[in-house]
Amino acid sequence: MTVALRKQLELKPARQETSFGPFKLLHALPWLILAAAMRVIAFGGGAVALPAIIIADISVLLAFFATAQQSIEAAGGQSSLGTLTLGEQFKLSFSILWRIMLVMIAAALSANAAGFEASYHLLAGLDGMAFDQFTHAGRFWSAWIAAIVLLMIIRAERDDGKVALFAAIGEFARRGLWLGAAVIILGLINVALAYGQEAVRTAIWNFWQTSSATQFTKNLIYFVFIFSFAMLRLWITLRVLTFGLKQSHVRGG
Repeated sequence: MTVALRKQLELKPARQETSFGPFKLLHALPWLILAAAMRVIAFGGGAVALPAIIIADISVLLAFFATAQQSIEAAGGQSSLGTLTLGEQFKLSFSILWRIMLVMIAAALSANAAGFEASYHLLAGLDGMAFDQFTHAGRFWSAWIAAIVLLMIIRAERDDGKVALFAAIGEFARRGLWLGAAVIILGLINVALAYGQEAVRTAIWNFWQTSSATQFTKNLIYFVFIFSFAMLRLWITLRVLTFGLKQSHVRGG
């Protein structure tokens, strides 16, 4: 690995911790379950909708952290994300959340002013890193949001926890050839995943209508369906973006 890449992905030596072995992605599962529960509450509307959305987005970010650590280490780097306490992870996730929320609000308002009817879907940029977005434009938007979040995390690790949105956007611009290509590829993958998820959802719905299986079995199948796609989407997101970031260093931007 180049010195530049080590500066980006390096950080403190990881401490010994309990591992899920070949099931490392399960580190993200508890946060995805919480995020899914909060999404259901938010869809119900009312006074609890906004707090539920905030908790859901923070949960997605925490799942993103868990998956990012595995992806960075798989790329040959080191990450200190595994050494952060839960409180430190919450602090980092909230610092990232309010900055990204400002970006998403500005983008939604701009898109609305330009006549994009589904502009409010841009507010689901963070949510779309794990759960399916509502539009193809939103799926590419979530890919870009994920790239900026990854850069913010890496810079925060390197700069003793300091979160810098504009610095991350600037770095994305400097590494636009490889990271831009990674975002486009990830957007296309997200579109393909959406079609695949819809096909599986339809098959499960048909199974529910015709099968004599117990309600527990049906619920279990739906649970596995929802969270398998969420973990798969997170894993693909981080692997594609980490590969793009690594190539931008190896090949000089």
